[in-house]
Formats: sequence, C-alpha cells, structure tokens
Amino acid sequence: MDPATTVAEARAALSAAGQLPDDELDLGTLALQLARIDAPEADWQSAAAHLSDLARHAVLAATQDAEADAGDPLRRAEALAGILARFGYEGDQESYDAPANANLIAVTQRRRGLPVALGLLWLHLAEAAGWAAHGLDFPGHFLLALEGPGGQAVVDPFHGGLVLEAPALRLLLKQMEGEQAELRPGLLAPVPRRAVALRLQNNIKLRRLRAGDLSGALSCCEDMLRFAPDEAALWREAAVMNQRLDRIGKALSCLDRFLVLVPDGEAAGRARAMAVELRQRLN
Repeated sequence: MDPATTVAEARAALSAAGQLPDDELDLGTLALQLARIDAPEADWQSAAAHLSDLARHAVLAATQDAEADAGDPLRRAEALAGILARFGYEGDQESYDAPANANLIAVTQRRRGLPVALGLLWLHLAEAAGWAAHGLDFPGHFLLALEGPGGQAVVDPFHGGLVLEAPALRLLLKQMEGEQAELRPGLLAPVPRRAVALRLQNNIKLRRLRAGDLSGALSCCEDMLRFAPDEAALWREAAVMNQRLDRIGKALSCLDRFLVLVPDGEAAGRARAMAVELRQRLN
C-alpha cells in the first residue's frame, strides 16, 4: 500500500473512532492509526499482530493467577509488569525526546517509549485480561491505576510498573511542579480513553512545534480532532495555527466549531473578537 493510501485509510479510521462513545474506543487500534499517519511506510500490521500477542499473554496471566483475577490490584500490577518485562519493554531514559517514543509502531519495534505510550500498552493488557484500569490525571508524567475490590494500585509504566504510594507520588509531583507542590484532590482522578490517546499524540504535536514545523503541528492537531471532535481547546488551537499560516478561511471554520462547543464566557468572547479581526482581513 502506498503511503498516501495508508494515511487516508488511517484518517478514515480516526474519523470513525470519533463517532464512538469513549468506553467503546480500542486504545491500541487508535494509537496504531495515529502511528500509521506519522510513519506511513512502517510495518503497522506486525505491530497489530504484536498487540494481539500481548493480549493473549494477558488472558493467560488472568487464568494462571487466581489472586490477581479475583481482584488483588498489586498482583495484577505484578502480572502485567512481568509480561512487558519478558518482551523487553522499558522507559526510554537515554533518548526520552525522540519522536519514536510517541509512535506506537516504533515503540513495539524498539521496546522503548514515553510513559503514556507504555501506559497505553498497560491499559491494552488490562482490558484483555478483563481487569479494570484507567489513566490518571497526574501532571507531567503519565500514571495509571489498576482497580480491584480492595482498592487500587497506582502504577508508573515508565519505570517497569513501579507501584507508587503517597510518599513516592509526592516526590514525583515535586519533580514535575517544584518543591512547593503537594498532593491535592484530583491528581489521581481517572481520565477518559480519548484523553490518553490525546496525551500520546500531544507529544508529537509539541515536538513539531519546538522544531518550528507549524504545518506539521497543525496536521497533528487536525488528526486529534478526527477522533476527539468535541475537544474545544483543540479547535481554538487549530484556529490559531491556521491564522499563523495565513489560512484565514480554515481559521474561521475552527473558531465557528469552537463557539458551538463553548458559546459563552471569556474564551468565547476572545474567539468572537478573533473571528471579527480575521473577517476584516478577508475584506
């Protein structure tokens, strides 16, 4: 398949995912489609087969560990960490900012990745095992929780599935936000599946922005909107990028969509003022 066809097929899949309820999203498949767009000549089918293989190992782990399958979150964390360790996965501490660390195809090939990329694999395994898990709204470093009847285990996927208690979480937060930071309500709030995929793709968008590739960052933003069409902040961001690229008509379309989602408040007022200015430029 030629690269253009691959990209078109992947974008159609993203648009279809955008019509699904959050709980019906397949995070692994979604991330693979994003990776195909980012690297259209990569072997995505081998990556898909590898995800299926990982899922089979998770199912086997659930059948072999009665305590984990009964709901012990610590045993669940140990079982899933063991699977990924056997396949050689670990956080890429040597080349953390490499774009490949946010591309799921490359992650499966290199067995290295960012916290959110590895976390996505954890969530993929947990779902295959039938174990409740979700990403957490922790700043700066992706964490996830494995649930059980007796509580939850907070896991750091970047460091081999290290289970973090309150002291370790406080230390990590200080590393992310500074020495004055303290644990507060909401840091361990669950996030939707779409938010996990957006966090993964946001890494690629930010790297393109840092490299001065505004057009590439906008393309990334547009792909995010395909599977998250109600993400108002992204429409506003796409409007600004289009404006900077002198794509006035597209910028106005993005602002119109933003105002449908956010019709009132200060942000809406700023968007309307921006739209007035852009329409004056068209005249």
